[in-house]
Amino acid sequence: MKKVVKFGGSSLASAEQFKKVGAIIKADESRVYVVPSAPGKRFSGDTKVTDMLLHMYATASEGKDIDEEIKAIKARYDEIITGLELKDFSLDKDFEEIANLMKTEPSKDFAASRGEYLNGKIMAKYLGVEFIDAAEVIFFNDEGKLNDYKTEKVLSERLAQCERAVVPGFYGLGKDGKVKTFSRGGSDVTGSIVAQAGRVDVYENWTDVSGFLVSDPRIVDNPKPIKYITYRELRELSYMGASVLHEDAIFPVRRCGIPINIRNTNRPEDPGTWIVESTAQKQDYVVTGIAGKKDFCTIFISKAMMNSEIGFGRKVLQAFEENDISFEHMPSGIDTMTIVVHADEFLHKEQSVVSAIHRLAAPDSIEIEAGLALVAVVGRGMKSASGTAGKLFSALANEGINIKMIDQGSSELNIIIGVKNDDFEKSIRAIYATFIKD
Repeated sequence: MKKVVKFGGSSLASAEQFKKVGAIIKADESRVYVVPSAPGKRFSGDTKVTDMLLHMYATASEGKDIDEEIKAIKARYDEIITGLELKDFSLDKDFEEIANLMKTEPSKDFAASRGEYLNGKIMAKYLGVEFIDAAEVIFFNDEGKLNDYKTEKVLSERLAQCERAVVPGFYGLGKDGKVKTFSRGGSDVTGSIVAQAGRVDVYENWTDVSGFLVSDPRIVDNPKPIKYITYRELRELSYMGASVLHEDAIFPVRRCGIPINIRNTNRPEDPGTWIVESTAQKQDYVVTGIAGKKDFCTIFISKAMMNSEIGFGRKVLQAFEENDISFEHMPSGIDTMTIVVHADEFLHKEQSVVSAIHRLAAPDSIEIEAGLALVAVVGRGMKSASGTAGKLFSALANEGINIKMIDQGSSELNIIIGVKNDDFEKSIRAIYATFIKD
């Protein structure tokens, strides 16, 4: 049995948190590869180290002195080093290198990556294991996307040479030979890449919550935890706003069938949530999760005999493509079609889109409405449970909530409904109360 363990910024924000992480790793011999994030906030109002590094970069790019920024960032790491009593260890040379590069050739990606890099060096020293610089084993192509083939080849060969190692998250090496970062939250992706290349059995992702919850605790009081969730369900919920795990982190492990276990650093005894390819484990509820987003627009297009006009849908979508706008959903009827888009992408281009639709598809009328929220009800159990849609609509009707749009995926894995922004939170609470029983 081999495991990759990835720890988030809150898990490594201080020496005290480092010690918790060290105890977790040492408690299980199978935890052989460690992927650390940069130090997060130590308390409310504190600043994440990555944000401090980005501020340093912004100052350097303006040609201003960064000595104070360097000093403040170094103090964060020195505090951790001192708290861990690593007496023969120093990051002085690393900070000299950072300062010199920022003053001569400021790089945003290099600056942002140093949080993980420095934390990785401390973690490797604290655990007494090998440190592997991610820039030596993770590679990007010309388009800035992960070079899967080269990364897996080099990283798997490197991991095979060491029993235990620390690989910092969030960055790799670009095609130009310079450090390049993933998007924010990319340490999750690094953990998944290491899990795939290391041929491990489990990818443990440690954070400050005990796994996924059925719904957002800021909306629903004390929502139930999710014990098992499939990759597909996670993808749907992540896309609709659930934010425990970076959604791109699913793909490397999904290809290999490696399960992900979301765990809580501050409550290591909690079982967390298992993210799996498939499972026969009995679900507690028909619904696995409820998530959503606000601020969408609907473009309602009407034309008589639309259903008999070949190519009408393609022409409408071409209008959005010409304006570089992606659509979210497209429910349709015999003579009508509704396109749902993000308001922030659409509103400043709305008249351009409208004129393009008229030019390309010649509809009878177009109506635009803003202020729409989408709520996704996701669950693999919905396929075999009768009356799910009826219960969902009744729950909303009982609260006086008007449904503006309905879209059910062909896989019967999810139902998405559109409501007014003002009804968003009320809708989620009503759905939760109907499907999740104490």
